[in-house]
Amino acid sequence: MSNTGTLPRSVGIARDERSADIGRLLVSCLDGPGIVARISTFLHRHGANIIQSDQYSTGSVGGRFFLRVEFHLPNLASRLPELETVFGAEIGAELGGTFRFRDAAATTRVAVFVSRYDHCLLDLLWRARRGELRMDIVQVVSNHPDLADDVTSFGVPFEVIPVARQTKAEAEQRQLELLRDRVDLVVLARYMQILSGDFLDLIGVPVINIHHSFLPAFAGAGPYERAKERGVKLIGATAHYATEDLDEGPIIEQDVERVSHRASTSELMRRGADIERTVLARAVGWHCEDRVLVNGRTTVVF
Repeated sequence: MSNTGTLPRSVGIARDERSADIGRLLVSCLDGPGIVARISTFLHRHGANIIQSDQYSTGSVGGRFFLRVEFHLPNLASRLPELETVFGAEIGAELGGTFRFRDAAATTRVAVFVSRYDHCLLDLLWRARRGELRMDIVQVVSNHPDLADDVTSFGVPFEVIPVARQTKAEAEQRQLELLRDRVDLVVLARYMQILSGDFLDLIGVPVINIHHSFLPAFAGAGPYERAKERGVKLIGATAHYATEDLDEGPIIEQDVERVSHRASTSELMRRGADIERTVLARAVGWHCEDRVLVNGRTTVVF
């Protein structure tokens, strides 16, 4: 940090000594006997010590198997590329499916999309600055200029890209050019636009969205007003991976809170915003810690 006291051009945490030489291995494949034994034997043979392991199978016969392992390996950073190559040849090819190694000390480069609501955005910026989330927020993108001062006070670049129905394709192209090769994750922190299937395909990284959850569902404008009119007894929020189908992507995290007839519309909105930011922070944190594995339309969260 310079003597001027200005923040770097991203908000995130530095390498954590507690994560030094800690690696992660994620595996998703068809279930069968001996998978855990083969993987643990491989890690042991290469000098790794397993310190945490979680597994899940969708069925005892013909199910899909999911595994998340954390292990300690001296000089991990220099050995990880070779370890991944050898694992692919010796284990991965036989298992099929997918696998991924990662250094636990690595941070996730994140772009945040937002419109005018600031609660989720500012919460993520604050948590990242405090080191509560292992990520670097490298860019904020908005279709409105309203939050520019708030974002730049954190030292993060803020880009306004207006979006209209007639210019949506051009706006998304600008977004893609701005973020190309710079991010590992996009977070929609109350971004009041629907991303096209082309954008989701071309961005090449996962996209996490947050939205309110009501029973019954109130889509469109004024959901809290209509919730008050219907006398809802629960309000909540859902964080999920974005897909071309609006709000239909695999769910990562949800939460709810009971409310009563005494709550005003403004009180519902305030309490809903609290739930939205905590649910989104959990989902983003779990993703950055490699705890979320996608299984079709659902997720396994370790």
